[in-house]
Amino acid sequence: MGSNDNFKLRVASASGSVTDRRHAFAELAKNEDVQFIVGDWMSEYNMTTRAGGKVTSNGASSEFETSFLEALEPALPYLQSRGIKVAVNAGASDTQKLYQVVVDKVKAAGLNLQVAWVGGDEVMDAVQSAIKLGQDFKSLTTGQKLSDWGFEPIYAQCYLGCWGIVEALKQGADIVLCGRVADASPIIGCAAYHYGWGRQDYDQLAHAFVAGHFIECSTYVTGGNFSGFKSLPGKSLDLGFPIVEMAANGQFYVTKQKDRDGMVTVDTCKAQLLYEIQGPMYYNSDVVAILDSIKIEQAGQDKVFVTNVGSLKPPPTTKVGITAKGGFQAEAHYFLCGLDIEEKAKFLERQARAGLDETKYHCLEFRTNGRCPPNPKNQDSATVDLRIFAQAKDESALSTSQFFRPVSDTIMQSYPGATFAVDARQAVPKPYYEYWVTILPQSSVKHICYLPSKGLEIPIPAPTDTQDFVYEQSTYETSNPIDLSTLGATTEAPLGYVVHARSGDKGSDCNVGFFVRHADEWDWLRSLLTVEKVRELLGEDDKGKPIFRFEFPNLWAVHFLLKDHLDRGVASSSTYDVLGKNLAEYLRCKLVQVPNRFLERGRI
Repeated sequence: MGSNDNFKLRVASASGSVTDRRHAFAELAKNEDVQFIVGDWMSEYNMTTRAGGKVTSNGASSEFETSFLEALEPALPYLQSRGIKVAVNAGASDTQKLYQVVVDKVKAAGLNLQVAWVGGDEVMDAVQSAIKLGQDFKSLTTGQKLSDWGFEPIYAQCYLGCWGIVEALKQGADIVLCGRVADASPIIGCAAYHYGWGRQDYDQLAHAFVAGHFIECSTYVTGGNFSGFKSLPGKSLDLGFPIVEMAANGQFYVTKQKDRDGMVTVDTCKAQLLYEIQGPMYYNSDVVAILDSIKIEQAGQDKVFVTNVGSLKPPPTTKVGITAKGGFQAEAHYFLCGLDIEEKAKFLERQARAGLDETKYHCLEFRTNGRCPPNPKNQDSATVDLRIFAQAKDESALSTSQFFRPVSDTIMQSYPGATFAVDARQAVPKPYYEYWVTILPQSSVKHICYLPSKGLEIPIPAPTDTQDFVYEQSTYETSNPIDLSTLGATTEAPLGYVVHARSGDKGSDCNVGFFVRHADEWDWLRSLLTVEKVRELLGEDDKGKPIFRFEFPNLWAVHFLLKDHLDRGVASSSTYDVLGKNLAEYLRCKLVQVPNRFLERGRI
């Protein structure tokens, strides 16, 4: 698996989201033998909210991620004393403002750390110019044209590649602040700088891209959000943050922060790999990683070795998210208990709709969440939430008189036990944003590395050696399914008793990957999980939209991409599973025929 002497580059991840634990940054800087610390404080949700805040305040607000500052400040002395460099996604819509705050904090601490920032991700001007020239952008999730969207764009932000980070490090930066580079770009940039890779070192860049994907979500790869969580050692109160050890050819190990909870195994790594990809071709602005032959091997305690990542030239385009004001939303909740839940819910819905002017809403949903089990152990377990969710372009349509009163005033004539949530703050209309994902030519992006302390503004050229982006990757069923009856006696049991899974969102798309623990279970999994079977398992949640299917034989994994499954995505979704993370757990609880010999190995 290679000599550890060749794996001299060590990069730690200190954050995977704006809500991640703040203490990791300083602990990694103080205690771990790493040259770089990366971190991600960005998501599609805060891309839209920060964009809206900036536009609404006309730039008067500061729309960067303040939780990054909480994490960074205690780490600053250790970064300088130990010579550790930093590259992060945290600037959101105000990277330059974040730059000035960080510079001030460095000075206040009496330190001498060079700070740079990377700009060009704000591309509203480029989008508007293209529209004026007659270009009509196509949605990556729905295929819809922007002109048919029905909302007016107010902001656009694209995903930059790694070369602005590389240039900043070359010019002596210790801390590189980015607003919106792709999630893996910080680690690609650190590796490319460290090993002196060029733009056409595609195999190396592709491996670094995948390494970045493994650790971009911090402790997801060390046991967080893992379907095998019951196998985690100890109490799992403080999962260790991940570290990548990489060789000059890009091959890498994944390990973790020492003396912390959690684990790094083949299965935790498979889970992280599968949850955000869109198929065997995984796109970045600087390279395309080909994943269908990737190898993930256990190399020791909490250490996994990753090789065999293929590569293609980068696309001439990059992903761009467009934000619009969606209008306003509000919700109200009723509680149902005991018998006849479905009939009670329909009764209330019929009465509530009679009092509402439905023409005023572009989204009005009545959803019953939960179920009453047979012979419940207590009243709470027999109680179900009925959620009434509405969105309208005009705030007045969701005023108390127009929404909450018609919904709540029917209570005295409604179902037995009718009870509404007395805390009605969610029934007050609040603004929300719509988010729309497309692609934009990289040549129209003004990617710039700024190092103000040296008076430098260095333009980063777009790639010229490219290969066009593929909107829809090839989908296929398994080529030679086995006869499932040859596996012997079966028992009807939840799929998740023997199958791991992980899911996540990309815009309104949701992807879910399934994988098994043992080689002899792979033929069963790939033969069982067809597109038709997934539609069956989805049940009422099958929206009849396209589902793409792919296989990863070396991972014993089958992956599905459910197009436009998430009701417009996290910023505007009317569902509870706004991030798509629970789709996997829903499908794992569905009943299938499982060979007894698999069940005898013990459930996950």
